[in-house]
Amino acid sequence: MAGYAEKVKVFKALSDERRLRILEILRDGEKCACVLIDVLEMPQSSLSYHMKILCDSGIVESREEGKWTHYRISRRGSEAALALLREMTSVLS
Repeated sequence: MAGYAEKVKVFKALSDERRLRILEILRDGEKCACVLIDVLEMPQSSLSYHMKILCDSGIVESREEGKWTHYRISRRGSEAALALLREMTSVLS
């Protein structure tokens, strides 16, 4: 598995209420940043900050379309986060 720095990125991504809300919204599928800004009533600069953390963790991926960025949950990233949680919380006998 990844080194501690990579593990910290995943747990940091999951340790904020606003980022958990973003993930909840993205569970329904890809969303434009413009939609997230409206739904969360969050300034663009704040959304960008949180999306950078989520993308750096690998849990969320993005793509550019015109002037907007679209975000979605990464299947591979979410599976890696789940595996990390299992690894970190499994009891060694």
